[in-house]
Amino acid sequence: MRCLALNASFEPLTLVPVRRALRLVLDGKAEIVESDGKQVIRSATLTVPKPAVIRLVRFVHVPRRFRRQVTNTFLFARDGYRCQYCGRSQDQFKFRECLTRDHLVPLSRGGTNEWGNVVTACSTCNTRKGNSLPAQCGMFPLREPTEPHFVYLSWAVRRLTPVQAKYIRMFYGADTLQQLALA
Repeated sequence: MRCLALNASFEPLTLVPVRRALRLVLDGKAEIVESDGKQVIRSATLTVPKPAVIRLVRFVHVPRRFRRQVTNTFLFARDGYRCQYCGRSQDQFKFRECLTRDHLVPLSRGGTNEWGNVVTACSTCNTRKGNSLPAQCGMFPLREPTEPHFVYLSWAVRRLTPVQAKYIRMFYGADTLQQLALA
């Protein structure tokens, strides 16, 4: 179980281990906003509710012009862990098939590792497409590849409890939360 850490403005920042959350609370750097039911953490001298959501006491500046690099973890999450050519997911793969990164314009032809040029592909489709452009081999992605919102990238690969999801919904809106649920 991890704890949702909010900025002083209630902006969701990240998930932290419960031990780290407790350390921040005990050091006076954060306060518990929501606890995990009736569970408590005890020490020889203290009894503290187990935090589910904490808020930092001081505001931490987060750069807005932050661009996340393409990683396979985030790419696969953006594409719903499905091949963008055949539409199959990992549970439908044959032995030794796996998800891979495919460049619409191959690197050898001047393509880049930008969000708009990469899609998730199964190893079979990626091999079949090879060094070709989509129009040359008649293989087009099911969805247009776009750069996802940084909030989506940050939360796409994490599991949120209903209490934690409430703060994502409150700060970024229900649409963002629905996108995260589809990943």
